[in-house]
Amino acid sequence: MSSMIAVKEFAERRRKLMERMAPDSIAILPSAPERVRNRDVLHPFRQDSDFQYLTGFGEPEAVLALIPGREHGEAVLFCKERHPEKELWDGLLCGPEGAIEQYGLDDAFPISDIDDILPGMIEGRSRVYYPLGKDQGLDHRVMEWVKTIRSKVRTGAHPPGEFVALEHLLHDLRLYKSAGEIRVMAKAGKISAEAHCNAMRRARQGGYEYNLEATLIHTFMEHGARSTAYPSIVGGGANGCILHYIENSAPLKEGDLVLIDAGCEFECYASDITRTFPVSGRFSPEQRALYEVVLAAQYEAIEAVRPGNHWNHPHEAALRVLTQGLIDLGLLSGTVDDAIADEAYKPFFMHRTGHWLGLDVHDVGDYRIGDAWRQLEPGMALTVEPGLYVAPDNTSVDEKWRGIGIRIEDDVVVTKEGCRVLTDDAPKAIADIEALMAG
Repeated sequence: MSSMIAVKEFAERRRKLMERMAPDSIAILPSAPERVRNRDVLHPFRQDSDFQYLTGFGEPEAVLALIPGREHGEAVLFCKERHPEKELWDGLLCGPEGAIEQYGLDDAFPISDIDDILPGMIEGRSRVYYPLGKDQGLDHRVMEWVKTIRSKVRTGAHPPGEFVALEHLLHDLRLYKSAGEIRVMAKAGKISAEAHCNAMRRARQGGYEYNLEATLIHTFMEHGARSTAYPSIVGGGANGCILHYIENSAPLKEGDLVLIDAGCEFECYASDITRTFPVSGRFSPEQRALYEVVLAAQYEAIEAVRPGNHWNHPHEAALRVLTQGLIDLGLLSGTVDDAIADEAYKPFFMHRTGHWLGLDVHDVGDYRIGDAWRQLEPGMALTVEPGLYVAPDNTSVDEKWRGIGIRIEDDVVVTKEGCRVLTDDAPKAIADIEALMAG
């Protein structure tokens, strides 16, 4: 197993989770299942993010059990056994022995033996941490194991008294990125930034949206990122006003902007970049005016990403700049405070300014604690992505603005002093974009 994150870090994550678990408890977590694409063709396997976070183990049909205080080892993996004939068809497996040697698990057993072994590990534990509903097959088996333990109470068996969702404890750990995780995310960001630069260069040749998508995927793969973090958005012209446009099949037209929201996944960690640029390599006056407002809003929002500020602070900062810009350009009237209070900006800016980022592109973690926005702390990773979209059928504004969609997005990590932008290798100042495309 070659990974930028060391085996000992996965062990440390398991230790931290077990420290937060109640005494006399057990946590059980299944791997992701294989998923059918069509008939007998499977989607490429991608591990469940929680399972990946705790193990780094990249095979399906596996179950992790964490048993604090167990004499023969606290971290136990059930996985597929090695099988030469199957491996001839589908590739090498790790096997229980390899799980201990390569992944630092304390103990490991064949997945085929789980019905015989795991119920005995549950017995005597007062609480089971378990992600109910994630794997219906395992849900049923766990309940059957507990029923069997309960049926033996008269002979001295001790069934668990309660089931508790595992996600709350685990997702709070995942919210704070380690130095190792930030290195992987920075690598993903660097690869994705280069892909966006290559797409800008390719756009000058015209063609179709999917030509730019092909450039992105080619760059990802060239650098060892074997997957996108999410379906790439390549929206030329008015398609840039469709927030989750993934058809990517329209021709690129001279005079239009193209909005690309795309990022690779590297070692299961997501990157997420949006850049908007002119197909021709030169912004028109209207495109330039709206773009400068969005860029100013993004700079203001990034400045607000710092310890002590709350989660919504960057959004509020971006929103004031965007609303003032719309008023200055004549797309809205009145004062900034009134336009924000009345949500007059909503036809032009209908989403929030960011989300958590990590093993999932929309990563886990609470945005609010009780009734209050969460405070930003070092190690938290998020996107900053303000935008403006003037729908092609918006008759409340001058025709020259219609059909322009702009979003600018970067990946940011909170530091002790402020924040670090992981994706600034992708140019976003107008002069830098035009220079890159001219070159």
